[in-house]
Amino acid sequence: MNTRITVERRGPILLIGLNRPEKRNAADLALLEELAAAYGELEHDPELRVGLVHAVGDHFTAGLDLADIGPRIGPDGLDYVVEGGINPWQLEGRYLSKPVVMAVQGTCLTLGIELVLASDIAVAAASTRFGQIEVSRGILPFGGATLRFPRAVGWGNAMRWMLTGDLFDAAEAHRIGLVQEVVPDGEQFARALELASRVAAQAPLAVQAVLANAHLAVRSGDAEAERELQPELVRLVGSEDSVIGMQAFVQRKPAEFVGR
Repeated sequence: MNTRITVERRGPILLIGLNRPEKRNAADLALLEELAAAYGELEHDPELRVGLVHAVGDHFTAGLDLADIGPRIGPDGLDYVVEGGINPWQLEGRYLSKPVVMAVQGTCLTLGIELVLASDIAVAAASTRFGQIEVSRGILPFGGATLRFPRAVGWGNAMRWMLTGDLFDAAEAHRIGLVQEVVPDGEQFARALELASRVAAQAPLAVQAVLANAHLAVRSGDAEAERELQPELVRLVGSEDSVIGMQAFVQRKPAEFVGR
């Protein structure tokens, strides 16, 4: 049976591929469950430092496969996080401790935008078309867009697209800050891999500390995050990676961090 998600380890990077191209990578329950499992693998494996989410075929995702998902939405919503998995949209009070880079192309609708919003760096192919079209289907975005879209791009920009359901292009996605880079079609994966490799080359404990403190500021406010800055600095200075980083600086050579 074909898997809905491909998983490939490339050194410390976990490549996570949406793999239902015959349906423009529309997400049925199987895809959501496999995606949650892949995120769990990224989180729990100490050898992995960064995730790179991409898509097989011409399109990133056409959003939810409503024919499959609709009947599965019960009184408590939709349950798709398998044992050991992590909600890829991170809406349960728990964030990934490791960064995720996204490479998108073709059609990127609804939950695709919400995956971008829940990630850390996003690269888009120039011809990508985006749409937060839930209002056109009589539902609301339930993967985090109502929370994160206004924070990421500003209230007016977010509402312009969420309340109309209109499609927008990669240039607009870049203008408002939804994606960080736009590249020629076909180059999005390679560029995303370059960025993921750059992140993976940094000190893992420090990368995770940056993410954790930024998430804490969003979740609990600046004051909570401020209180953690000095204790985190002390913890990191005592790490083996800090010694490696300082030695590399003095010796003017690249650091090879060990994650301890």
